[in-house]
Amino acid sequence: MGIFSNGDWLRIPLLIKLCGFIMISVTFFYLGKNWTGGTQQLLSFSSAAGRSPPSVSISPNLNYPFNLSALLNETLAPPPLPPPPSPPPPPLLSPPPPAPPPSYVIQRFGIVDENGTMADEFEVGEFDPDEVVENWSGKNETAAESDGAGSGRVSVKKFQLCPSSMSEFIPCLDNAEAIKQLKSTEKGERFERHCPETGGGLNCLVPPPKNYKTPIPWPKSRDEVWFNNVPHTRLVEDKGGQNWITRQKNRFKFPGGGTQFIHGADEYLDHMSKMISDITFGRHIRVALDVGCGVASFGAYLMQRNVITMSIAPKDVHENQIQFALERGVPAMVAAFATRRLLYPSQAFDLIHCSRCRIDWTRDDGILLLEVNRMLRAGGYFVWAAQPVYKHEEVLEEQWQEMLNLTTRLCWEFVKKDGYVAVWQKPVNNSCYLSRDAETKPPLCDSTDDPDKVWYVDLKPCITRLPDNGYGANVTTWPDRMQTPPDRLQSIQFDAYISRKELFKAESKYWHEIIEGYVRAFKWKKLRLRNVMDMRAGFGGFAVALIEHNLNSWVMNVVPVSGPNTLPVIYDRGLIGVMHDWCEPFDTYPRTYDLLHAAGLFSIEKKRCNISTIMLEMDRMLRPGGRVYIRDALAVMDELQAIGNAMGWKVNLRDTSEGPHASYRLFMAEKRLLHS
Repeated sequence: MGIFSNGDWLRIPLLIKLCGFIMISVTFFYLGKNWTGGTQQLLSFSSAAGRSPPSVSISPNLNYPFNLSALLNETLAPPPLPPPPSPPPPPLLSPPPPAPPPSYVIQRFGIVDENGTMADEFEVGEFDPDEVVENWSGKNETAAESDGAGSGRVSVKKFQLCPSSMSEFIPCLDNAEAIKQLKSTEKGERFERHCPETGGGLNCLVPPPKNYKTPIPWPKSRDEVWFNNVPHTRLVEDKGGQNWITRQKNRFKFPGGGTQFIHGADEYLDHMSKMISDITFGRHIRVALDVGCGVASFGAYLMQRNVITMSIAPKDVHENQIQFALERGVPAMVAAFATRRLLYPSQAFDLIHCSRCRIDWTRDDGILLLEVNRMLRAGGYFVWAAQPVYKHEEVLEEQWQEMLNLTTRLCWEFVKKDGYVAVWQKPVNNSCYLSRDAETKPPLCDSTDDPDKVWYVDLKPCITRLPDNGYGANVTTWPDRMQTPPDRLQSIQFDAYISRKELFKAESKYWHEIIEGYVRAFKWKKLRLRNVMDMRAGFGGFAVALIEHNLNSWVMNVVPVSGPNTLPVIYDRGLIGVMHDWCEPFDTYPRTYDLLHAAGLFSIEKKRCNISTIMLEMDRMLRPGGRVYIRDALAVMDELQAIGNAMGWKVNLRDTSEGPHASYRLFMAEKRLLHS
């Protein structure tokens, strides 16, 4: 018989029983762990009431780690009091069902306040710490350099900040000494360019105003800008009641009105289109000039109608009009009707607008209106909104009759007067001019006069002839004119070994591919590039490429006097631009451009002037956080890099797509915010 028969096993000592129980438990645990592949699984045994047999199932916590010690402690803890009876809950370990997707999601952007309410009245982010430099030098730091031939020159290692009083300095318009020496100022001479003499230009970095902020981005900037960026209230005091501009806390607001369109520019533009059915904004009317623009609401609201407007005004008692316009993101520059031609070509604008622009068009036998006639395209419109149009006071009625008489002698057709707006149309050829009496004034200009020669050229008291071949009058409608080689392409004076049309198309293709690369590699669509300047524009291919890639920007196409005058072609394509000499400062306020682009400029201009002169002017025009892209020869890159570093820019040199052995490089830089 076995040793455990007759209940002998009951007499085995308790210690041996415990040891045996532990060994059996460990054995089963070991076998269970190995049979399940080494994974941590919990087995559950269920025996539901009814006829279904008991079953063993894998726990839903498969592949979830667990803490064995915590489970043992929880098991040994005293059981909690039973809860009151309730409906049987679902299995505790079953995952909850996923929430159904929302049927419609509304995206809103703003700041949630302490009450949980979202508001769009928030301030854009300040400059990143990497973009701000504190304690910038208060004086120029120089170093001597040797050219290897025994002679040396002094280079600037670090440019100083200008005094804070120069924060809005425009060198050629704020030259007080030159203005004092003028023999006369009765015709507006003080508002024209009076640049410093060679060597007397800017030699420091124009500082921003106190508490300068990152500009509000477009399109919100059309309606509001930061007060600290343009800290002037004169226009609010003078024009606030005319719906130009108001101040609300730390911002200026632009309701969209003007002196003659107090109810808003949109209503005014609709009224103009209803007056003249041929004024089709965005088709036949693509390029406009707004004279005496105020804060440029006329041009701002034309942009949404596919019209680009050059808004101009002098730097006069209505301070900072152009600065407000550019801060809003609207094309503008400082210019005045005085004694010289404006810096735009003949037949540039499809429509020229003057709303209470405070210009006496009939003075000096109409010499100022003759300048309008030069710039107005054949068949283009002149729109005048002023008191003589609609008021019946004796003096104003005399002014109206003088205007009618002058425009008749200019062969302009008086189209219509409606309310406070009068519209004239320029002829499409010279037939009317040639049929006038020989004694009629003003006379036709001499056939040798070049109407596109504008750099420091005095106004001429004669009517600009239209080309006999019709060049300039036969532009196609927008947007086709952007890619159509215009007739005036044939009149550009430069050597061409292949067809000019082929050059035109090749430039467009070249810049389309370049900008495509910039968008892809440098994320241009994520950058804030609203106000853009092409410093050597050619036929305007760079500006066209930005439009083709849907970059929400406009381009000031600058044609240097050192090269062929391609401005007529630029305007015929439906773009805007200006003639300029880069050895002199540009007529704009500081901090007005987001991107300055220059291709092949410095290798040409270094023969005429100091590269640092141009670079300091670029720094003056560029906003903090703005970018510079220069494609140029290797020979100028070292100097550009040294000057860029001396101005505090973040400089980066890159190879072009042609590779490291190409004869030119890409200079990229970002302007930082400097504080003294």
